[in-house]
Amino acid sequence: MTNIKHIFAIFWRQMLLMRGNAFRPLNLFYFSALELFLWGVLTVYLDRTTGTGFHFVSLVLGAVILSSFMSRVVFGISASFLEDVWTRNFINLFSSPLSLHEYILGFVVVSIVESSVSLVFMAVLAQILLSYHILSFGLLLVPFAAVLFVFGLAMGIFTTAVVMRFGPSAEMVVWSIPPLLAPFSAVFYPLSALPFTLQKIAYFIPATHVFEGMRGVVLTGSLDWQSLAVGFALAVLYCIIAYWFLYRSYKSVLRRGTFARFATE
Repeated sequence: MTNIKHIFAIFWRQMLLMRGNAFRPLNLFYFSALELFLWGVLTVYLDRTTGTGFHFVSLVLGAVILSSFMSRVVFGISASFLEDVWTRNFINLFSSPLSLHEYILGFVVVSIVESSVSLVFMAVLAQILLSYHILSFGLLLVPFAAVLFVFGLAMGIFTTAVVMRFGPSAEMVVWSIPPLLAPFSAVFYPLSALPFTLQKIAYFIPATHVFEGMRGVVLTGSLDWQSLAVGFALAVLYCIIAYWFLYRSYKSVLRRGTFARFATE
């Protein structure tokens, strides 16, 4: 049985940690603003100097905003888990009547809040500084964000499972997975720009279907709904596999009695 109070307690603890540390909310906005500013200035410069009529701002800034949104989804889960590892709180939590799925659902709520705040912040900042309107995609923004959100959950759960399975020393995986996938996701260039072999790999990354779809909307005004549906199906599949891996890792830690390392490493 799922206890809503347990889920809310996990979520509320993260909110209290954010309120008690000024650097946590600062990080939520700082990296988003920095990424938007760097790419925004570059794309505006390219628009002004190339004179080709190619809309760099429309093609790149939407991808930057949604890519950052996906990263916030990932870190909303994995970084929250690492907070419990760093503060040696992991054993205390699971000594209580807290189930694994309640624990993860609490982080999912954290991820929803943080990623939504980040998305709105970047959208407003892009409009004020660069006159770019992410809402120009209209209702298409909903399926784009949905695919990236589910895929972000899958990556966040997977990285959490890796740290749980191999211990705190594996936390590097948390920070490296999103940047590692970015080149294969065709965020800033079309899928056709990748070598043929890498295109085959990129096809199985849900984010690729989103960013390809965004470019299709900007350049041709049409969206390949079948491709987007494939991306969503892959994201759901990866989410299920990631949770299965997390569950197996959790059971392995219990069976081997290695919970103690989260209090000593």
